[in-house]
Amino acid sequence: MEKDRGLLDRFYVCTNQMDGLYYLAARRLGVKENAFALLYALDDGRSHSQKQLSEELLIPKTTINTIVKEYLDLGYLVLIPSAHSREKEIALTTAGREYAQRVLQPVYRAEERALARTLERFSPQFVDAVEALTQALTQEFYQEIFQSKESE
Repeated sequence: MEKDRGLLDRFYVCTNQMDGLYYLAARRLGVKENAFALLYALDDGRSHSQKQLSEELLIPKTTINTIVKEYLDLGYLVLIPSAHSREKEIALTTAGREYAQRVLQPVYRAEERALARTLERFSPQFVDAVEALTQALTQEFYQEIFQSKESE
């Protein structure tokens, strides 16, 4: 158990450092942290609902909505009616894609170099392991902390 605690401590520090790097990069690139996360998510070329983005990015829906309104006014986003619900999907416009690329390209280049260096030492399966740990943590946090606190 002591060994596991040490591994978890190391992992916790690493995830906080990575979060901090993205925060500092967003600031340096002149974008608010949550807007950066939204651009990053939308730059996959697909449309997303505000609910989906809120759940995946762990950003309150009201915050997502505020950024969406701002970026709609700037012409960076478009709302697309969804075939499956009342909620509209959000996608980047051409101007939004150009803006996202200006902001994200230095990040993508740094990520790609860092990943290449990591893959020299480790299998690509390390990402599967991190995803598995994230899913397990999500389940355990909901069971141990979030659901038990909701019932109090």
